[in-house]
Amino acid sequence: MNTLTDKHILLGITGSIAAYKSADLVRRLREQGALVRVIMTAAATEFITPLTLQAVSGQPVHTQLLDAATESAMGHIELARWAEVVLIAPASADFLAKLAGGHADDLLSTVCLATSAPIVVAPAMNLLMWQAPVTQENCQRLQRYGVKFFGPATGSQACGEIGKGRMLEPIEVVYHVQDLFRAKFLSGYQVLVTAGPTREEIDPVRFISNRSSGRMGYAIAQAAQAAGAQVTLISGPVALSPLTGVQLVSVYSAQEMLAAVMTQVATVDIFIATAAVADYRPSQPLGHKFKKHEAHWQITLERTPDILATVASLPHPPFTVGFAAETDNLIEYARAKLQLKKLDMIVANPVGIAGIGFDSEENELSILWAEDSIELPRAAKTELAKQLLEVIIQRYQKSGRLTP
Repeated sequence: MNTLTDKHILLGITGSIAAYKSADLVRRLREQGALVRVIMTAAATEFITPLTLQAVSGQPVHTQLLDAATESAMGHIELARWAEVVLIAPASADFLAKLAGGHADDLLSTVCLATSAPIVVAPAMNLLMWQAPVTQENCQRLQRYGVKFFGPATGSQACGEIGKGRMLEPIEVVYHVQDLFRAKFLSGYQVLVTAGPTREEIDPVRFISNRSSGRMGYAIAQAAQAAGAQVTLISGPVALSPLTGVQLVSVYSAQEMLAAVMTQVATVDIFIATAAVADYRPSQPLGHKFKKHEAHWQITLERTPDILATVASLPHPPFTVGFAAETDNLIEYARAKLQLKKLDMIVANPVGIAGIGFDSEENELSILWAEDSIELPRAAKTELAKQLLEVIIQRYQKSGRLTP
């Protein structure tokens, strides 16, 4: 059964050009079995019609607070009680301010005050409006009140600017809503995740690294946090924003990552090593910029510490999951790594293929353990992370270290 089957989702739509996404959002929520009712603010109806939302939801759309046809039965209270989640997508800067101020001058804001259901918002606005100090203060206030935020995303905007402020795509919003209803299997457990590349200095301006974006590791950390775990994320240099509710430890080199892992690992239950740690580093990095004057430059490299093997060889290691990124012989090399390092599980992903792996928001994974394996077909890394974590939890349960 889908996690959203028969769940009551009250969707609030506010005045933003991103309101055009709301029709698709309703459709996708209903595909997952949710029951959806819609409230639109007056500004929202300027961007998309109530008739459109009525058609896709199969329910009358609510737009008026003082509607004689519904208020005789206290319509706003009925909606507030009906909802299991109040989802506001898109949430404009104006509505975030109204919500933070406790206003109740239209149907949607009144329902938000009258409901005991969780309130989640998917912001959508111009990047400068999002960055405005008053908007950020409003968001911080709402988070203190327990309002959850889905996004915003970074990308091109209707105004022509590029930056943070886009509403998440409907399928991403659905994934987040599903997380609200997933059982918190990891509540009370500690999970340690490594992500991103490391950089090994050649001289003060050059380094050895790789193309890892850190997206997979960050997605796994977020999925573990959604499953109730206390999560620490040790990240190499990436261009990703910190995750709400996840402790972030930023590192630079393989040696720094090893030190950070060993500081944390004694108290964790699950260790998931997604980081693409550099295998080699210059044995004698220069203290000054090397000036080009020769036709060739020879650099002697030495092995970096093997973080994954170090953790797996501890007297009482956590449940240890490694990653193997390979350009060829994917399963063969991954299984050899699983056995050599005595891991509980390894996740293999192909690299060097257009559209997946490094520098991509999508991937495909092969998950291997001693007795078996499973394939996760190509999907967004955020969705793959949830699927992968479900497999990890299942294997962790069977190891006897987690009570189902």
